[in-house]
Amino acid sequence: MGRLLRALPLWAAALWWGSLTAVGFMVVPQLFAHLPTMALAGQMAARLFATQTWVSLACGLALLMASRYASADYADDRMALTRYVVLAGLLTALLSQFAVAPHIIARDNLPLWHSVGTALYAVQWACAAVVLHRLRSA
Repeated sequence: MGRLLRALPLWAAALWWGSLTAVGFMVVPQLFAHLPTMALAGQMAARLFATQTWVSLACGLALLMASRYASADYADDRMALTRYVVLAGLLTALLSQFAVAPHIIARDNLPLWHSVGTALYAVQWACAAVVLHRLRSA
């Protein structure tokens, strides 16, 4: 049982990075390629990204809790940087969902807000990748 608990942070990081990869780089592009209208694809993409935000928050909070309460394996100074990367990823998820997405849904200066949302998603994806790599290497 102890080995399973120690593996949970790695599983959370893998789920976070994998779900971001699947949604952002595979599923959403397929929506725009195959649904009959861009508006319908956009509505579905917005729902998927909202769900992805909750997955990201759950994984990030699990990682933060594990880093706080885990054994010395996750409590060293090297893991302190990993906690900051997790926090940065969570911040980008929240900004995307609650600051950027409303502008995209309202079609308010769509090129600008879509670019900002894409950049934040890429930063979140990179944060998840860094966390996954650091936990795998720990």
